[in-house]
Amino acid sequence: MTETHDSPSALFVCVHNAGRSQMAAGFLRELSGGAVEVRSAGSMPAEQINPVAVEAMQEVGIDITAERPKVLTTEAVRDSDVVITMGCGDACPVFPGKRYEDWELADPAGQGIDAVRPIRDDIEQRIRGLLDSLGIQPVR
Repeated sequence: MTETHDSPSALFVCVHNAGRSQMAAGFLRELSGGAVEVRSAGSMPAEQINPVAVEAMQEVGIDITAERPKVLTTEAVRDSDVVITMGCGDACPVFPGKRYEDWELADPAGQGIDAVRPIRDDIEQRIRGLLDSLGIQPVR
């Protein structure tokens, strides 16, 4: 039996943890089939997930309606192998030996579904690249 820490872990961070980071976490959970431990957080979490982000993900068969924005903690960063930031600037703590990536993505906040779909699709491609770099075959 393998222990949880044997799996790679990823943390997605954006300011509100309501759109981009939630979509990325949803894609990674779904496409990794549980092979990656997934976390997401925000430096200033919103009250709720962006409903347009939820709708965009439902269009591709991924349900993130149960997710809630969470505050970024030092522990979440420390416990993650890969930390992917999405426009949170200097709010993310940096630990030596961690793999950090900064994904330049448009913010879906206040955008309609037609503007959010290309952001969602960009995130999906980046997640597939992340899985490849971790040596994990996507389940779909």
